[in-house]
Amino acid sequence: MVVATGFFDGVHTGHRHVITQLVEAAAVRGDESMVVTFWPHPRNVLQKEARSLRLLTTLDEKRDLLYSLGVDKVEVLRFTKDFSAMTTEEYLRMLIDDYGAKTVLLGYDNRMGCDAADPDEVARTAQRLGLEVIRTEMIPSAQGFAVSSTKIRQRLEAGDVKGASEMLGYGYSLHGVVVSGNRLGRTIGFPTANMQLYEPLKLIPGNGVYFVRVRTLDRDFYGMCNIGCRPTVSSGSSRTIETNIFGFEEDIYGLDIELSFIERIREERRFDSLEELRVQLEKDRNACLTFLEL
Repeated sequence: MVVATGFFDGVHTGHRHVITQLVEAAAVRGDESMVVTFWPHPRNVLQKEARSLRLLTTLDEKRDLLYSLGVDKVEVLRFTKDFSAMTTEEYLRMLIDDYGAKTVLLGYDNRMGCDAADPDEVARTAQRLGLEVIRTEMIPSAQGFAVSSTKIRQRLEAGDVKGASEMLGYGYSLHGVVVSGNRLGRTIGFPTANMQLYEPLKLIPGNGVYFVRVRTLDRDFYGMCNIGCRPTVSSGSSRTIETNIFGFEEDIYGLDIELSFIERIREERRFDSLEELRVQLEKDRNACLTFLEL
């Protein structure tokens, strides 16, 4: 096995650089490529303040993305406090003994084991154990900095779905089931599909109105999605994900829906009346349709 290991949240463009080299290295050596990853996120296990951490990909999404890049095998290890106590040498020996690792591919900032001071020390320990080590270089983004899952989360929380998608290398998406709402949108000509996420730890972009691609009933549509607390019609603080699907009138309560975010149209705000809200929704829809014409 040629092995790369890490959490790989989002499987973003930086990760893809590593995975591409992993697959190529395995092909040259006539070996298999393997990604060893973890679940849940280490911060959710080790840091109490990390209860608020939200993820870019669910476990299934991460696995699918890795396989789509040509990886032969993906192994998911349960991350626990006991697991986190493994030293670098213990972890690398596990890769050798349990997974037949012959070569390990290290990202420029790859750390492993409770005692790993830096990636150079990881590389020295691996070589001492007889592993071939391949080091990858940092690939800066078009903005000149290294892409990271943290930076992508910050973009999404700010509503910059376009910037986040550029760093991911694909459109950020949410996946869930359509649940019943108050049906108020239908009374003003904008019926919505209300989404409940399958994975509660998935990061929801910042409040606002977005142009989205919608996948439901095994078909693709476009629509506009409002994320927020519906300040015009509600005084509550709970966030909802409501999508008006263009040219769509079918009943999909209880069915699967996936949203891929294309562009943020505006921030969420309160309107003085439902009529004022309706007029703004017309403008929002026209803004979305303009993107389709580009």
